[in-house]
Amino acid sequence: MSVIETTASLHAAHRDNHTHRDVNGGWLRPAVFGAMDGLVSNLALMTGVAGGSVDRHTIVITGLAGLAAGAFSMAAGEYTSVASQRELVQAELDVERRELRKHPKDELLELAALYESRGVEPELARQVAEQLSRDPEQALEIHAREELGVDPDDLPSPTVAAVSSFGSFALGAMLPVLPYLLGASALWPAVLLALFGLFACGAVVARVTARSWWYSGLRQLALGGAAAGVTYALGTLFGTAVG
Repeated sequence: MSVIETTASLHAAHRDNHTHRDVNGGWLRPAVFGAMDGLVSNLALMTGVAGGSVDRHTIVITGLAGLAAGAFSMAAGEYTSVASQRELVQAELDVERRELRKHPKDELLELAALYESRGVEPELARQVAEQLSRDPEQALEIHAREELGVDPDDLPSPTVAAVSSFGSFALGAMLPVLPYLLGASALWPAVLLALFGLFACGAVVARVTARSWWYSGLRQLALGGAAAGVTYALGTLFGTAVG
């Protein structure tokens, strides 16, 4: 087998066993945060109201109102924050693009110095910088990666973030409301379903992040349960005080 054939074979094996997940798509963080926030906030809201000894109808209305308000708020917040971040990156890219056009030699020396600082021999660093700088768009991409730490072609989408956040929040917030919509009159079915949802959501996230599923699930269960318990106690306290 020739060296080229051996190299191609090694590359194929490496490619098959060395793939990465999409970590810059802008959907994972808002989706995870939205689902967790929907579960915890709406469960806490409903348990807090239930602690005040209100009727079933009031709890259901509270849960649905919390779902709608939270989902729209999360979507708007995610869209605004991601859009603002994207606009900031675009502004910095425009600055870099102007510098590459006005001072190409200075930018080339800057890139060569960067590679040299990372251990590349000066002459080789200069040659690499010259080759990469021949294409203006490639030069912009390299400078953006090295100086800004971003990929100009893979910026998060505000729409994806907003839709992911809205859908996941609504799904999470629906769980504690669902037992009441199906006819339950006590709080415990809603609490059990929501706690199960917290554990399941944590376990699913662990599958995406390659962490221990039981640890992630128990962590979310503990945090959500604590929030609901504290809010229920406060609701009971306030209900007694107001009454």
